[in-house]
Amino acid sequence: MMEQTIITYRDEAGELLVELEASLLELEETPDDMELINRVFRAMHTIKGSGAMFGFDEIALFTHEVETVFDLVRNGKMTVTKRLLDLTLQSRDHICYLLSLPADEAVDRTEGDEIIAGLRQLVPALKPSPGSSAAAPSPQLPRLSGEDLVEEKTWRIRFHPDPNILMCGTNPISLINELRDLGIAHVVAQIDEVPLLGQIVSEQCYLYWDIILTTSRGEDAIKDVFIFVEDDCELKIDLIDSSGLIDRHDGYKKLGDILVERGDLSPVEMQKVLQLQKRFGELLVEQGVVSPEKVQSALVEQQHVKNVRRERSEAPQQESAASIRVPAERLDQLINLVGEMVTVQAHLTQVSMAGGDPVFIAISEEVERLTNELRDTALNIRMLPIGSTFSKFKRLVRDLSGELGKDVVMETFGAETELDKTVIEKLNDPLVHIIRNSIDHGIETPAARNAAGKTSTGTVFLGAEHSGDSVLVTIRDDGGGLDRDAIRDKAVERGLIAATAELTDREIFAQIFSPGFSTASKVTSVSGRGVGMDVVKRGIDGLRGTINVESVRGKGTTITLKIPLTLAIIESLLVKIGSDHFVLPLAMIEECIELSRSDVAAAHGRNMAVVRGTLTPYISLREQFAITGNRPDIEQIVIASVQGVRIGFVVDFVVGEHQTVIKPLGRLYQDVQGISGATILGDGTVALILDPVILSREAVLIEAQHL
Repeated sequence: MMEQTIITYRDEAGELLVELEASLLELEETPDDMELINRVFRAMHTIKGSGAMFGFDEIALFTHEVETVFDLVRNGKMTVTKRLLDLTLQSRDHICYLLSLPADEAVDRTEGDEIIAGLRQLVPALKPSPGSSAAAPSPQLPRLSGEDLVEEKTWRIRFHPDPNILMCGTNPISLINELRDLGIAHVVAQIDEVPLLGQIVSEQCYLYWDIILTTSRGEDAIKDVFIFVEDDCELKIDLIDSSGLIDRHDGYKKLGDILVERGDLSPVEMQKVLQLQKRFGELLVEQGVVSPEKVQSALVEQQHVKNVRRERSEAPQQESAASIRVPAERLDQLINLVGEMVTVQAHLTQVSMAGGDPVFIAISEEVERLTNELRDTALNIRMLPIGSTFSKFKRLVRDLSGELGKDVVMETFGAETELDKTVIEKLNDPLVHIIRNSIDHGIETPAARNAAGKTSTGTVFLGAEHSGDSVLVTIRDDGGGLDRDAIRDKAVERGLIAATAELTDREIFAQIFSPGFSTASKVTSVSGRGVGMDVVKRGIDGLRGTINVESVRGKGTTITLKIPLTLAIIESLLVKIGSDHFVLPLAMIEECIELSRSDVAAAHGRNMAVVRGTLTPYISLREQFAITGNRPDIEQIVIASVQGVRIGFVVDFVVGEHQTVIKPLGRLYQDVQGISGATILGDGTVALILDPVILSREAVLIEAQHL
């Protein structure tokens, strides 16, 4: 049970750290936004409190230091500066490190101590004064002790200061306000010791206070508030409620019990008044046993604890009603089971149609409808807004622009666009490399931008939008654009293209994705080794996606990634060659046309067909996969759009649309070119899933050989 609780804390803390990073980056743009400042403080406070509760003491102790600084910020005693944000972002990274650390591994406190030292330099009260000695010890930020790491508890505090406390320069109200800063507090002033007007001495204090305080800090933190006046007051602190005490769901203690417990009423007096059968508080006041202020104070305590207990009992119910946490492995298992069900449903449909029984067919159609709804629901469960990853890219832009001496900001759009969580995870590395290249190669230095008539601040745009059953992810910068001639020269030098080849801009720009390709004049920590964009290409190919590059010299570059919504189940086109079945992703298919033997003869041995007046290259899948047998007199060409280029795939017969459950290939077949997976058909046979991107390269090579 404890292990599951720790897993839950790590998940929740991870979400809070993502929110924290996003808030800090927004705060850099609007440093006076109190809502953002409070959001940062609340995130730190929650991480600290929950960490202490579940045994993550290192996280709680470290986070307390950062929380203390932001408490000064939200109280107007410090301002938000770039240095403060730098240190807080480093703090966020250090908390991530502490969070991922195994329980039995020693903590490296070096970085954490450096961060804390940097924070202390920013606190005004901790900076040495101009005339102070350099050797004088600096005050310390208040450190959190292990005794303070407790769950929220409710305390009853009676603060009865000495009448002469004002003469000592102490303001009791300041002490009460310090208590308010510890948590949720209700304060009732007691006035029964205030004399008549003619007897009042203005220098004396006649009031005393009852405070009901709910706080996650321990009793020592409360005592620390009164540490300098403990000899000048009567102080009583009692624990009256915590999660470890028995909750009475029907309410808190009765009014009389509270007053007896406080010592304001004797049990005998309580019983005497109870016999009068009136409202207890009214009876007490009428009898003159207790002052109205004391009754009011007890009522405040009663209501305070009732509210705290109600919130404590209702919060888990509200949270569970809104959402639940499910391990990713269970979702993956659910998708696998749904995939199996889709296969069985296809088999059921096939058998029912073959049998011709109307009742059986009706049942089959109902099962198909329910299976489709279950499939869509299961897939939607794994859908996440892509904006959940945008904050990490904003951080990347911020850090990298500082490293390169450039002024770059990121703007995002379409953060609500949803993708399968697996797709989002695999999309992370390609996006990182594209954004790094946009900043390093695309965005100019402030001086160069000013010379070109641009603003000194460059912008990287990152956005997403739905396009059918795919998502278009766009990365655009307003930098210098790609150098077409430099890319072409480098491609010729490396033997990627012929010196006499006539290529479009799209084809030339596509060369930047070749392995080892780089136009950088020197190798830096950011680029120049020619591995970044190659990683992008392989990553997007693995997602069955496409890449399109557009660039205008001096204006900027736009890279568009077209990614399928999910990798689990896709709509596809089922085709047949001989006795073998194959599957093509339906999202890429434009149309299907016939290919007769006379059409083949008219092409004079070239794999080209006239489609709507345009020559279109095609590849014969029968030849590609060495499938034996006789060709039909009329074959079918499936026309697909691959990275903006129309390519044909020749098959014997087009079966029709098919709902494909993707199964990965075994390790022995993972390197087979042109095959991205397999699926099981309704009759139990296996169909291979074709990769049009890889196969299209083969078609281009075939055409090049005939030129």
